[in-house]
Amino acid sequence: MHLFKRAFFFALALLWLSIPESFGQVQQDPVQWKMAIEKGIGDTLIVTLKANIAEGWHINSQFDAIPDGPLPTVFDFKKSNQYSLVGSITEPKPLSKVEESYGNLLLYYFEKEAVFRQKILPETSKGFTVGATISYMSCSSTMCLPPETLEISASYGMESGAVAINQANAELKESNVGWIFAGGFIGGLLALLTPCVFSMIPLTVAYFTKNGGIRKAVIYAVSIIVLYVTLGLAITLALGPDALNALASNGIVNLIFFVVFAVFALSFLGAFEISLPSGWLNRSDRLAGQGGWIGLFFMALTLALVSFSCTGPIVGSLLVEAAVNGSILGPAIGMFGFALALSIPFMLFAAFPGMLKKLPRSGSWLGKVKVILGFLELALALKFLSNFDLVYQLGLLPRELFIALWVVIFSLLGLYLLGKLRLGDYDYSDRTPVSGLVSAVVIFGFAVYLIPGLWGAPLKLASGFLPPSFYKEWIQETAGKTANATIETAQGHSRSCPQGLNCFHDYEEGLAYAKIQDKPILLDFTGWSCVNCRKMEDNVWSEPQVREKLHSDYVLISLYVDDRTPLPKEEQRVSATTGKKITTVGNKWSDFQTTNFRTNSQPYYVVLDTKGKVLNRPVAYEPNVQRYAAFLQEGIDAFE
Repeated sequence: MHLFKRAFFFALALLWLSIPESFGQVQQDPVQWKMAIEKGIGDTLIVTLKANIAEGWHINSQFDAIPDGPLPTVFDFKKSNQYSLVGSITEPKPLSKVEESYGNLLLYYFEKEAVFRQKILPETSKGFTVGATISYMSCSSTMCLPPETLEISASYGMESGAVAINQANAELKESNVGWIFAGGFIGGLLALLTPCVFSMIPLTVAYFTKNGGIRKAVIYAVSIIVLYVTLGLAITLALGPDALNALASNGIVNLIFFVVFAVFALSFLGAFEISLPSGWLNRSDRLAGQGGWIGLFFMALTLALVSFSCTGPIVGSLLVEAAVNGSILGPAIGMFGFALALSIPFMLFAAFPGMLKKLPRSGSWLGKVKVILGFLELALALKFLSNFDLVYQLGLLPRELFIALWVVIFSLLGLYLLGKLRLGDYDYSDRTPVSGLVSAVVIFGFAVYLIPGLWGAPLKLASGFLPPSFYKEWIQETAGKTANATIETAQGHSRSCPQGLNCFHDYEEGLAYAKIQDKPILLDFTGWSCVNCRKMEDNVWSEPQVREKLHSDYVLISLYVDDRTPLPKEEQRVSATTGKKITTVGNKWSDFQTTNFRTNSQPYYVVLDTKGKVLNRPVAYEPNVQRYAAFLQEGIDAFE
């Protein structure tokens, strides 16, 4: 127990150290800019540049600047053949004050908010982007900050596409939420089969049949749901939605999750018991005896505390998965599914007490369920260790080693189901039941299925969990060879690409190469720890109609938003979009995606021409091969 406490506090310390510097940091620049394009009179459009200015600060007017004094605000619009400027940029009526230190000259300035407007005339019927550079100086009554130069842009004529993008992301989140609920519900059903919970069902239901029946059973079940949903909401409120999204790509956090899962797995396998302080249980048990609604609530709390050694690993696993894969309500939804499944038997048996006679008796089979769950937890723990390894590119767990460990784990599980491996202090029979034999056949079948993956087989059933196909100790020399040998020496080209394809990991270098080849670009926003990215690469990109297009018709640029490679000092900056520090390559590409495409989800695929113009509606996770191939063909047609 002391060892577990030390490991727990060590994990907390690592989690604290892993929080990015920019998390919760206040933006230093007191001025925030927003750009938009609106319909004007006739054929003209109005570009608005709005400055939100912090209390106590101001920016200066464009006009009537004081010589050698605070700098004026200057706007420089990028030249384009898609629109032309009409007149000059206008500004609202400024405030003014006498500057004694500059010979009593008047200074014209803006506080709180200022909106600048520029008329433009479109030269095309298609969508386009307007870019501008803003130079300004932020001043207070006592000081002026160094001049700032900000690049900003806005798009016009692509609003419908933007709506479609947001809808696609919403559908993806809804899909994730559905899977999170289903995972929680299945976890609750598994928890019912553990010794700590299963043995409580007859005792608790017997109490309700003698003291209030169905009504009290329903209140008891609702109390269970409230307890676990509250736990899920507490996770979200404690970390916040931004932190939940960051968990999936944070290497140190994934390492901590690996330790947590491994500890839970060893507990289920019988190495030790994880239990809460006995004082919590005694106090909850006393309060449960008060009767009424409060008593029923504390009866539910007592169940949660008593069963923690069995449900804790399952609950912990669900919370981790919900936090890194779901939306802001993911943990709460996962806990709702878990608690609903956990509470159903208590309501069902209280309503129909005769069904209790058909309930299997407690026995050693309950302990065996725990051991089976322990093997599964151990296999899942390797996924988080792999994420840590991939983010930092340490080479500790290449694809072959990961598969080999899974083969061993599932083979041991198969032997356990056959009764050839014995763990825990449970009664084992020399006779293998039919259920154990059938389960062992399935498990051994899966283990055998994994073996060809050691030599490069795709293993689509396990896609998303395994490391990428190119992250391995040996490389197929024949994979990904291109008819155009010039790409072999192209600057920035990399063979660390899915399906043996050729790709770039830098946008500018890939864009330059696309101009030479005169091919459209597939911009692939991805992540080392992105499960859906691996599913797309393994299950969709591997199909001939998709892979051939990626190989022959596109220049592939894969940008990893969780790449922890530090940027050179001169390239590090503060994002004008999010206000966060850009210190790593992953920060750079994440900010690039957020700034230009108004989303930060992965995977995310954008087709561009050689000028960086979007050719069709981007797509996110699209497991349908035909629809994804049609998306790629649409981009090729638009480019031609």
